[in-house]
Amino acid sequence: MDRTKIILLSVALFPTLALAQAPQGNTTNPSFNKAKKIMQKQIYTNPANMKTIYCGANFDADKDITLPTGFTTEVYKKRVKRWEAEHVVPAENFGRAFSEWREGAKVCVDSKGKDFKGRKCAEKANPEYRLMQSDLYNLYPAIGAVNAARQNYNYVMLPKTASKNYRSFGSCDMIIDKKDRDAQPPERARGVIARTYMYFDTVYPKYKMSRQQRQLMTVWDKQYPVTKWECERAEKIRKIQGNVNPILAARCHNI
Repeated sequence: MDRTKIILLSVALFPTLALAQAPQGNTTNPSFNKAKKIMQKQIYTNPANMKTIYCGANFDADKDITLPTGFTTEVYKKRVKRWEAEHVVPAENFGRAFSEWREGAKVCVDSKGKDFKGRKCAEKANPEYRLMQSDLYNLYPAIGAVNAARQNYNYVMLPKTASKNYRSFGSCDMIIDKKDRDAQPPERARGVIARTYMYFDTVYPKYKMSRQQRQLMTVWDKQYPVTKWECERAEKIRKIQGNVNPILAARCHNI
């Protein structure tokens, strides 16, 4: 084969090779309920690592939470002892990219004949949404009350001056600005949060961070490096879910 043919063949194959090497998100598990069970039974199995993402509350194999000393909440008190799977990148924030979330779909009709949209419709009608919603790399254990208070608020660094609009949780340094709909996570969670956002931005074309988000996550990623457990967790998920987290693969190389 002469050189010209080799060059032409290489050019023809390049898009295929690039596609094959492109990072992928979750392609194997479309069930959020199954993902929660996997978290409990296969990922969070060592008591040393069985802690909630924001407050570091211990929990056991039955998902019973022991609240940290000094933890308080004024809201969602019925969910205060409840173990919940927190979407670090909120489901609504990537769900809005789907027309089923925004507008509904033909299949999204309830038993009374009424159309519905939002998360329920996206989950019913769109397979891609179900895969994103169930991605284990984006799911972390959280105290139910904190998860509920965070809602779909963006992570930010809030002004240090206290505000009457801030909602806090006692000894747990999670702060919610209910007026501006923002959340400042504790330092213990910032690195994990940053790399989860970066992962989602890398593997899912439907989701893109804003410029402001990208700047903050870049800072947190550098300021709060990966831990041994973060890398071990990623390896567990890779074996279960089947896809590599390229953000953590690059950072866990020497851990």
